[in-house]
Amino acid sequence: MSREQKVKVALAHAAAETEGDLEATLATLDPDPVYELQPVGLEVRGMDAARAYYEYFFANFMPLIEGFELRSEWENDEGLGQEYVMQLRDKESGEVHAEPIIGILLFGETGLAGERLYASESLFKVMFGPIYDRAVPVGAGAG
Repeated sequence: MSREQKVKVALAHAAAETEGDLEATLATLDPDPVYELQPVGLEVRGMDAARAYYEYFFANFMPLIEGFELRSEWENDEGLGQEYVMQLRDKESGEVHAEPIIGILLFGETGLAGERLYASESLFKVMFGPIYDRAVPVGAGAG
């Protein structure tokens, strides 16, 4: 695939995620996607884990998002980077606060190889829910 085609896949992935479309989101992924969580140094690997993550994300995390702003977007040969600030409602207090996150949608062979996400550990725990507990140190799940 050309870089232009890869960017189109990445944008389709982001759009499907925003729309809460599970199957369209998963359809943009290569067969063994990796979600790398930084700076905590953990990863979630594989299509089964990606499906479980997105099922949780759409049902439990997306309802907490009160709004978001795309602050920056860029591309290079590795992927499409997106910097967001989300307005997130706290599950317990109901207060809304800003949560910054940077996601790099990593290009794969025919889809996305996964994502490298930069955010706080507390955001990852809310965003990934029980899937966060299945995360392993980066590189430990390879092979």
